[in-house]
Amino acid sequence: KSKIIKPKKLGITILEDFPIIEIIPFIDWNFFFHAWRLKGSYPKIFDDSDKGKEARKVFDDAKKMLDDIIRYKMLKANAVFGLFAANRVGDESIELQLNHSQTTALEFLRNQEDRKGKPNYSLADFVAPKTKNKSDYLGVFALTTGLGIEKHIAKFEAKNDDYSAIMLKILADRLAEAFAELLHYKIRTDYWGYSTEEVFDIDALLKERYRGIRPAPGYPACPEHSEKRKIFDILNCEKNIGTRLTESYAIYPTAAVSGYYFAHPDIKYFAVGKISKDQVLDYAKRKNLSQDDVERLLNMNLNY
Repeated sequence: KSKIIKPKKLGITILEDFPIIEIIPFIDWNFFFHAWRLKGSYPKIFDDSDKGKEARKVFDDAKKMLDDIIRYKMLKANAVFGLFAANRVGDESIELQLNHSQTTALEFLRNQEDRKGKPNYSLADFVAPKTKNKSDYLGVFALTTGLGIEKHIAKFEAKNDDYSAIMLKILADRLAEAFAELLHYKIRTDYWGYSTEEVFDIDALLKERYRGIRPAPGYPACPEHSEKRKIFDILNCEKNIGTRLTESYAIYPTAAVSGYYFAHPDIKYFAVGKISKDQVLDYAKRKNLSQDDVERLLNMNLNY
């Protein structure tokens, strides 16, 4: 039995023009080097006899560009999140209480593979059921660090400086992930406050040694992207932070992250994996879609 902790602040919070200088310490540099196709772990990669020199060069150039990003306000970081009373309804749905009169249902899927005696999880399992007459809580968030990027990319490309254009795109993506890490840290320790004792330690953070997870639609635990539309509607992302969803549920501008906040102490990332037709039909009914639509949305997850 885990004690349910009520967020200090329920409802929607907007963080506009968040200082990028505060986001930089949360960058995971390993993924920065992977983006340049330099495999290795930071900072050990600098000592690599093959890749060390090149790694040092792109790292130094990245630091210079980060200084420029701050000095010339090349990118703008905005975030919006909502913390709401929530309960599980049925087996795989979570109902959010947006305000006194408005609720919305988030739909999740359940792992159906043989897990050798282990439970077949759904993310919905980690929110208290409605039958208990006890409010649990759930968060949704969206953020971007890519506002303003286009004109700078165009400038670099006009000068045939593809290297700087690519560097800026990679850094904007890394900053978005770093902002997601920073915001989750603030949620745990402050806005929701279920981990007030947690001490900032970047290595522990990047290894996810903390309570709670922040999966996004498209993650293995919730592989279906169209649920992102609900997050965007709840948070009014277009108006509040200047991001929109494309028809295929990609976020624009691309340096952006959105997802859910689960606080249950036992929750870990897992994969839904392959699902059967019975679940597809149930999901179609819950989402008010045709079987064909759901099969298209979940084509990578079908076991038939």
